[in-house]
Amino acid sequence: MSASIPEPGRVSPMYDPVSVETPADGQHSALSTLREPLFRTLWIAALVSYTGSWMQNIATGWLMTSLTRSPMWVSLVQVALSLPVFLIALPAGALADMVDRRKFLLVTQASMVAAAAVLGVLTVTGRVNPQLLLTFTFLLGAGAVMNDPAWQSLMPDLVPREKLSSAVALNSAGFNIARAVGPALGGLVIAMAGSGTVFLLNAISFFGVILFLYHWKPAPRDNGGPGITFKAAISVGLSYARSEKRIRSVLVRTFVFAVFASAFWALLPLIASKFGARGYGAMLAFFGVGALAGALALSLAHRNLSRDAIVASATLLFAVAMFALGLNETLTVASIAAAAAGMAYISLLATLNMVAQTACTAWVRARVMSMYVLVLQGGLALGSLLWGLVASAIGVHLTLTWAAGALVAGLIIAPWYRLAAAAENGPGKKLANSTSHSE
Repeated sequence: MSASIPEPGRVSPMYDPVSVETPADGQHSALSTLREPLFRTLWIAALVSYTGSWMQNIATGWLMTSLTRSPMWVSLVQVALSLPVFLIALPAGALADMVDRRKFLLVTQASMVAAAAVLGVLTVTGRVNPQLLLTFTFLLGAGAVMNDPAWQSLMPDLVPREKLSSAVALNSAGFNIARAVGPALGGLVIAMAGSGTVFLLNAISFFGVILFLYHWKPAPRDNGGPGITFKAAISVGLSYARSEKRIRSVLVRTFVFAVFASAFWALLPLIASKFGARGYGAMLAFFGVGALAGALALSLAHRNLSRDAIVASATLLFAVAMFALGLNETLTVASIAAAAAGMAYISLLATLNMVAQTACTAWVRARVMSMYVLVLQGGLALGSLLWGLVASAIGVHLTLTWAAGALVAGLIIAPWYRLAAAAENGPGKKLANSTSHSE
């Protein structure tokens, strides 16, 4: 296949009335997407990199508890990982739209290699302290946030548009597979060789992606007009998002889901604590299996259901899974609930991600994806704090029940924030008219 997809024409530096809605891709399975050489190569490299990042996260928390028993320092690890999202996401998206994305990604990947490698050397040689650990954790988080909008914007350049939803789903599934595998591998390496070795392995894990980017030669693209300033690029991106109804819908629906669904991630360790470390690992593994199953089934779902129906169904399934977690007393039920949550989570977020990428034109895609990342991560962070406070007051199980109910209640906004294009009518839907944008 060709190295990139032709970019849609730009009509004005701010608004483009051309719809780039993806044709129904139900006829393409997720596995057929892996037969695309470019996507398959990057997917494998990304899976290794994701695994290294999850290993790093586990080792960072463990090392901090080894350096100090202060709850403040331990809690600051998560702050160092999350803060860059709020500080850097929007500028990162604007920059990724203004420059050569391939070169930009090479720089961000190299910066993360350097940060992980230096931290690994400092740790192995016994020179690390809490301040240095937080500093390099922040630098790694900043590199990841700078990388993310440009990274997510690559998908339409790697696969035909009719396979985009499967590609997005598989990319998300890879991330969640790594979420299940990475912590277990990280714990094993920590026990055998220490946290410093984990950091060095994480640095090595980036090289597959770097080699892919080095050899990949995408087609030139329009960057939204000559001479645009950095500040103007951010402003144009925000204006574009406000003007496009489906972009607004994606951002609102993503934020609402993230706030309520965050209870799952915030309280999962507490739910799993009664099953021990192996039980926690089993639940994460089942979540990853469910995510992979969701990715494989998503192309079939897109053939038979509208985007809105998929998101509504996945929301209900995730709510049921959280409710079951709130009631369960056995590892078997908890693992099944985690698998269901994984299937729902990947189906919903992959659909929202795909709509965000296809509802905007290429010259502003990274900025739109930076807003998507911001509302998703911001919603998860805000919701985690909220549900943590609620759980402290009324208990973990009741909190999960309330969160599940809130998730279902959140669907009430769906009629005002629809995701489907005007021409998308569920089963048997015709392709959207590529010359109109009537929503």
